[in-house]
Amino acid sequence: MKRSYIFNLFCSVVCLTPLLQASGQAQDAAPPWAYHMSPDGLPPLPAKADDGAQRKFPGSEVSMTLTQTRNRFLANDWHPTSHPAMPEPVLHGRQPNTYACGFCHRAEGQGGADSANISGLDKDYIIRQVQEMRSDARRTAADQRIPMVLKGHVAKSVTDAELIEAAAYFSSLPVRSYVKVVETDVVPKTAAYLNLFLVPAPEGGTEPLGQRIIEIPDDFDRFEMRDTRAPFTAYVPRGSIERGRALAETGGESGLACAACHGEGLKGGIGPRLVGQYATYIVRQLHDLKTGRRKGEQAGQMAAVVEKLTLPDMIALAAYAASLTP
Repeated sequence: MKRSYIFNLFCSVVCLTPLLQASGQAQDAAPPWAYHMSPDGLPPLPAKADDGAQRKFPGSEVSMTLTQTRNRFLANDWHPTSHPAMPEPVLHGRQPNTYACGFCHRAEGQGGADSANISGLDKDYIIRQVQEMRSDARRTAADQRIPMVLKGHVAKSVTDAELIEAAAYFSSLPVRSYVKVVETDVVPKTAAYLNLFLVPAPEGGTEPLGQRIIEIPDDFDRFEMRDTRAPFTAYVPRGSIERGRALAETGGESGLACAACHGEGLKGGIGPRLVGQYATYIVRQLHDLKTGRRKGEQAGQMAAVVEKLTLPDMIALAAYAASLTP
């Protein structure tokens, strides 16, 4: 795939309507940091140019150019001996719109802060989520983000047989997480890279964290080239992990403990596992559920839980879940 085509796609998407507000109330406005969007209409960082160099990363014998890793019909497989053979829907997808599932969610299912970690999720749960995206029941407060645009194309074009095959593959994989949660007051200044994920700002510097989660790759090049094992750091407010643990165990005002649906240690039960997920992904889902952007079979069951959650509550729950070891 030509680099110019990909760059044009990125530009066309990031210039769409600014981040949608899910409610007129300030507390329900979608937080740009959780959706990895540039705030206040600032332009995101542009696509990085490819110098044509073959690149390698620790623990992998594979080498690729940046352009090769941007092919949406190829799952970048930096660790080919560490997982079963990928079925076609995961490895290549099907042109023109059924992009390789492993492109966004990676060959080992870990995804990234821009998507989701779907390794080891229940097969039926994965199938149901894609079906709900297909029917537009599952949406977000930022449907114009590149990952959501691509996911919409896939959900509406994938066949049931392809979906079952991909879901069976990802559900068979072990759950791994490469996110480190750090409680702090001060974080690096960040910028949104193509409104995909946050990276340290080119000018450097630090700023107060406040009531946010700033989740950034430890190695920009490694993650941008879609290495499944690229480590992330999620900076969270001080005390949020313990506060999240207490909320998860008591259910807060809802009185329904998270483990009742998400299982002991949040490793999955009636609901999906939360352990191993990216912290900002969890905030996005809680926000979308509360504001009604995300509907579907299990969304209704979450209504009483999310109804009275504040943004600090969501941050605390996400910090706690992301801190757990799968």
